[in-house]
Amino acid sequence: MEANIAIPSNREKTWNGGAVKPLGASYGKMMMWFFILSDALTFTGFLAAYGLTRFKFIDSWPIADEVFTHFPGLHGVHAPMYYVALMTFILIVSSVTMVLAVDAGHQMKQKKVAWYMFATIIFGIIFVGSQAWEWKNFINGSYGAVKTTDGKILQFAEPKLDEEGNKVLNDKGEVVFEQIALSDFIVDERTDGRVQHTRKNGLWFEAEETIATYSVAQVQNAYKANSNVQIRSERIDPTTKQKIILSREKGMAQLAKTKLVVEGANLKVNEYGNTIFGDFFFFITGFHGFHVFSGIIINIIIFFNVILGTYERRGHYEMVEKVGLYWHFVDLVWVFVFTFFYLV
Repeated sequence: MEANIAIPSNREKTWNGGAVKPLGASYGKMMMWFFILSDALTFTGFLAAYGLTRFKFIDSWPIADEVFTHFPGLHGVHAPMYYVALMTFILIVSSVTMVLAVDAGHQMKQKKVAWYMFATIIFGIIFVGSQAWEWKNFINGSYGAVKTTDGKILQFAEPKLDEEGNKVLNDKGEVVFEQIALSDFIVDERTDGRVQHTRKNGLWFEAEETIATYSVAQVQNAYKANSNVQIRSERIDPTTKQKIILSREKGMAQLAKTKLVVEGANLKVNEYGNTIFGDFFFFITGFHGFHVFSGIIINIIIFFNVILGTYERRGHYEMVEKVGLYWHFVDLVWVFVFTFFYLV
């Protein structure tokens, strides 16, 4: 028995990107919406995985205010989250200029479209450059730490002093500690003779990872010699929301298990705390940065088409509107990334 397939008598009514427009959208805009929906599901999965992992390791998760503290031109100044907030503002402003470009396109004002597209491109480049700068600082690190044989990250701190040199106390009368860098209390030279392998210092060269500035023995000896220095655990006190400070005795016991000096962050270890934080940071912010970079390239192509009058000849600026949808999506995703990584 053969199946009978009903074929529309008027094929022109079947949507093929032509005259019939579901939801009043053209074929190109519908495809952009489909792409945005699928990409939104991808980012949702990544952020959900990040949220679940952070909840699992909440007691050892790095504190954002202690990680993202740099600001260009302000070396040594503690500016938690300031530059990230500025990056976010710049990206939001780029959405505004994109809206103005789309509106100018509806009015068929070529010069205005070109200027607003150019501004959007500049803001996008600033954001990507800022993200690369932030990556550099995250990779290089700020303070340094050590990793023990049981996988714990130990940082170093000393009592915070006021202008008169007295120890600062909190509301409970306890001494307030502030994190210090390895270079703040290690003054002796490296004694193990270890140098970075290069092609110039050996007959047989084998590439290796960058070695730390200080050896394990240097850190241990410097800790013993400085009674003010105390170990700062990676674990967080749930009441104060701050890293737990170990006593000198407990700190010495933990430091004895040191196997590695950590400076900065990579996919294997990071000085800020749980290594998984670094993995998620590189992957999710890198994935979003790739989206922004792709948007910049597309915007540049559209910008030159505007300059050449391509859309004036077509009689519409729908391409500007379609790339605008993508750009707004990228900006919206960053709001969620910013919230998950930096605010929560």
